[in-house]
Amino acid sequence: MPPIDSVLVDFDGTACLHDVAEHLLIEFGDPAWPELDAAWERGELDSRRVITAQAAMLDAPLERLLAYALEHCPVDPTFPPFVRWLGELGVPVTLVSDGFGFYIRPILRAAGLGDLRVVTNTWSPNGAARIAFGNGHAECIGCGTCKMNAVLDARHRGAVAFVGEGSSDRYGALYADVAFAKDRLVDIATADGVPFLPWETFDDVRNGLEDLEAIPGPTGRERCPGWRTP
Repeated sequence: MPPIDSVLVDFDGTACLHDVAEHLLIEFGDPAWPELDAAWERGELDSRRVITAQAAMLDAPLERLLAYALEHCPVDPTFPPFVRWLGELGVPVTLVSDGFGFYIRPILRAAGLGDLRVVTNTWSPNGAARIAFGNGHAECIGCGTCKMNAVLDARHRGAVAFVGEGSSDRYGALYADVAFAKDRLVDIATADGVPFLPWETFDDVRNGLEDLEAIPGPTGRERCPGWRTP
């Protein structure tokens, strides 16, 4: 039995093989959308403004966006067996995403994982697309969905593992008891001094958890180092 009581997993590029939001923006968005991502990476814009602006760029009905996502963006084939393995051990899995949010549950249902808990932003189209940030921090506007809070909320069960790959996963990794990182998150975790286990598939994550004898514990400070107030 791994010494972990819950597992939090990023969605775009992690549980899902692709960054769904990016695929939708490439297919249906304004060609200027990468400029917003670049401004966010430089710290010039907070995630909420970026997500809201990019959502407004999508020039297609929700049904068409969803159909495209379902056709082109399946979950990682190693993710469902990983979830089932943890379910047999009584360890819950939660998807934590700072994306558009609307496509996550349909993609999970298509993979037979419709019962998984999802923490993300809320898509509320009414004419132009609107995004609500009900899972954001009450004070910090750096992120839409606060992955630090998601980890801290999960800690009531005990030790938390976090699995991610991108910049938005930084604070999930910082506050988790054990972090799994690939792609961009590897450089971020290294710079932040976060001990992590590398992964490519969820078979790697399972092997890492099975081999885990002790958990490193969180390295995040009391307040998120990306703290921003309105």
